[in-house]
Amino acid sequence: MSTRKVLAIASGGGHWIQLRRLSPAFAGLDIVYVSVFASNQADVPENRYYNVRDVSRWARLGFVVLGLQCLRILLIERPSVVVTTGSAPGLVMLVLAKSLFRCKTLWLDSVANCEELSLSGQKARRFADVWLTQWPELQSDVGPDYWGAVI
Repeated sequence: MSTRKVLAIASGGGHWIQLRRLSPAFAGLDIVYVSVFASNQADVPENRYYNVRDVSRWARLGFVVLGLQCLRILLIERPSVVVTTGSAPGLVMLVLAKSLFRCKTLWLDSVANCEELSLSGQKARRFADVWLTQWPELQSDVGPDYWGAVI
Protein backbone atom coordinates (compact mmCIF):
# COMPACT_ATOMS: atom_id res chain seq x y z
CA MET A 1 0.00 0.00 0.00
CA SER A 2 1.41 3.39 -0.91
CA THR A 3 1.69 6.31 1.47
CA ARG A 4 -0.63 9.25 0.84
CA LYS A 5 1.17 12.10 -0.84
CA VAL A 6 0.63 15.63 0.44
CA LEU A 7 1.67 18.67 -1.54
CA ALA A 8 2.20 21.63 0.80
CA ILE A 9 2.53 25.06 -0.80
CA ALA A 10 2.95 28.62 0.46
CA SER A 11 4.49 31.84 -0.67
CA GLY A 12 7.41 33.18 1.32
CA GLY A 13 7.76 34.81 4.71
CA GLY A 14 4.98 34.24 7.20
CA HIS A 15 3.01 31.97 4.87
CA TRP A 16 6.02 29.62 4.65
CA ILE A 17 6.64 29.73 8.40
CA GLN A 18 3.01 28.84 9.10
CA LEU A 19 3.13 25.98 6.59
CA ARG A 20 6.27 24.60 8.21
CA ARG A 21 4.58 24.71 11.61
CA LEU A 22 2.04 22.23 10.24
CA SER A 23 4.75 19.64 9.47
CA PRO A 24 4.05 17.46 12.56
CA ALA A 25 0.59 16.82 11.09
CA PHE A 26 2.29 15.31 8.03
CA ALA A 27 4.33 12.70 9.97
CA GLY A 28 4.42 9.40 8.14
CA LEU A 29 3.18 10.89 4.87
CA ASP A 30 5.04 11.50 1.63
CA ILE A 31 5.28 15.30 1.71
CA VAL A 32 6.29 17.55 -1.18
CA TYR A 33 6.91 21.24 -0.51
CA VAL A 34 6.46 24.15 -2.92
CA SER A 35 7.33 27.79 -2.32
CA VAL A 36 8.61 30.90 -4.03
CA PHE A 37 12.19 31.10 -2.73
CA ALA A 38 14.84 28.56 -3.74
CA SER A 39 16.46 29.11 -0.34
CA ASN A 40 13.41 27.57 1.39
CA GLN A 41 14.60 24.17 0.21
CA ALA A 42 17.17 24.28 3.02
CA ASP A 43 14.27 24.17 5.51
CA VAL A 44 13.04 20.82 4.16
CA PRO A 45 16.15 18.88 3.10
CA GLU A 46 14.45 15.52 3.72
CA ASN A 47 11.63 16.28 1.28
CA ARG A 48 11.18 17.01 -2.40
CA TYR A 49 10.95 20.73 -3.02
CA TYR A 50 9.84 22.84 -5.98
CA ASN A 51 10.33 26.53 -6.49
CA VAL A 52 7.58 28.50 -8.29
CA ARG A 53 7.13 32.07 -9.37
CA ASP A 54 5.67 34.52 -6.89
CA VAL A 55 2.99 36.73 -8.40
CA SER A 56 0.61 39.47 -7.42
CA ARG A 57 -2.90 39.99 -8.73
CA TRP A 58 -1.59 42.60 -11.19
CA ALA A 59 0.86 40.26 -12.95
CA ARG A 60 -1.31 38.49 -15.52
CA LEU A 61 1.60 36.99 -17.45
CA GLY A 62 3.09 35.90 -14.15
CA PHE A 63 -0.10 33.93 -13.41
CA VAL A 64 0.26 32.08 -16.71
CA VAL A 65 3.84 31.09 -15.83
CA LEU A 66 2.81 30.13 -12.29
CA GLY A 67 -0.11 28.08 -13.60
CA LEU A 68 2.15 26.12 -15.93
CA GLN A 69 4.64 25.52 -13.13
CA CYS A 70 1.89 24.27 -10.83
CA LEU A 71 0.43 22.04 -13.54
CA ARG A 72 3.86 20.49 -14.15
CA ILE A 73 4.32 19.77 -10.43
CA LEU A 74 0.87 18.20 -10.18
CA LEU A 75 1.56 15.99 -13.20
CA ILE A 76 4.88 14.84 -11.74
CA GLU A 77 3.82 14.36 -8.13
CA ARG A 78 0.11 13.35 -8.39
CA PRO A 79 -0.70 14.24 -4.76
CA SER A 80 -3.76 12.99 -2.88
CA VAL A 81 -4.02 16.19 -0.84
CA VAL A 82 -2.96 19.82 -1.33
CA VAL A 83 -2.48 22.02 1.73
CA THR A 84 -1.75 25.74 1.60
CA THR A 85 -1.35 28.62 4.01
CA GLY A 86 -1.97 30.97 1.24
CA SER A 87 -1.15 33.68 -1.17
CA ALA A 88 -1.43 33.54 -4.94
CA PRO A 89 0.76 30.47 -5.58
CA GLY A 90 -1.27 28.47 -3.06
CA LEU A 91 -4.55 29.54 -4.63
CA VAL A 92 -3.43 28.64 -8.15
CA MET A 93 -2.23 25.20 -6.99
CA LEU A 94 -5.47 24.64 -5.06
CA VAL A 95 -7.64 25.52 -8.06
CA LEU A 96 -5.70 23.27 -10.45
CA ALA A 97 -5.45 20.39 -7.98
CA LYS A 98 -9.18 20.41 -7.24
CA SER A 99 -10.43 21.15 -10.76
CA LEU A 100 -8.15 18.94 -12.84
CA PHE A 101 -6.89 16.25 -10.46
CA ARG A 102 -9.76 16.00 -7.94
CA CYS A 103 -7.35 16.23 -5.02
CA LYS A 104 -8.57 16.85 -1.51
CA THR A 105 -7.70 20.45 -0.62
CA LEU A 106 -7.16 22.48 2.53
CA TRP A 107 -6.81 26.28 2.72
CA LEU A 108 -5.56 27.80 5.98
CA ASP A 109 -5.75 31.58 5.75
CA SER A 110 -2.74 33.42 7.15
CA VAL A 111 -2.77 34.51 10.78
CA ALA A 112 -1.96 38.00 9.46
CA ASN A 113 -5.53 38.34 8.19
CA CYS A 114 -7.16 39.13 11.53
CA GLU A 115 -9.96 41.45 10.42
CA GLU A 116 -11.01 39.81 7.17
CA LEU A 117 -9.92 36.94 4.95
CA SER A 118 -7.28 37.59 2.34
CA LEU A 119 -8.48 38.04 -1.24
CA SER A 120 -6.95 34.66 -2.10
CA GLY A 121 -8.61 33.16 0.95
CA GLN A 122 -12.01 34.44 -0.15
CA LYS A 123 -11.53 32.93 -3.60
CA ALA A 124 -10.27 29.63 -2.16
CA ARG A 125 -13.69 28.91 -0.70
CA ARG A 126 -14.93 27.38 -3.96
CA PHE A 127 -11.99 24.98 -4.24
CA ALA A 128 -11.19 24.03 -0.64
CA ASP A 129 -12.63 20.91 0.92
CA VAL A 130 -11.49 22.35 4.24
CA TRP A 131 -11.51 26.16 4.47
CA LEU A 132 -9.99 27.58 7.63
CA THR A 133 -9.16 30.84 9.37
CA GLN A 134 -6.78 31.28 12.29
CA TRP A 135 -9.07 33.83 13.98
CA PRO A 136 -12.21 32.68 15.82
CA GLU A 137 -13.84 36.04 15.07
CA LEU A 138 -13.77 35.26 11.34
CA GLN A 139 -15.50 31.90 11.64
CA SER A 140 -19.12 31.84 10.51
CA ASP A 141 -21.90 29.37 9.74
CA VAL A 142 -20.97 29.49 6.05
CA GLY A 143 -17.22 29.34 6.69
CA PRO A 144 -14.42 29.55 7.09
CA ASP A 145 -14.05 27.28 10.09
CA TYR A 146 -11.69 27.93 12.99
CA TRP A 147 -9.68 24.96 14.31
CA GLY A 148 -6.93 26.97 16.02
CA ALA A 149 -3.85 28.92 15.03
CA VAL A 150 -0.35 27.76 14.09
CA ILE A 151 1.39 30.89 15.41
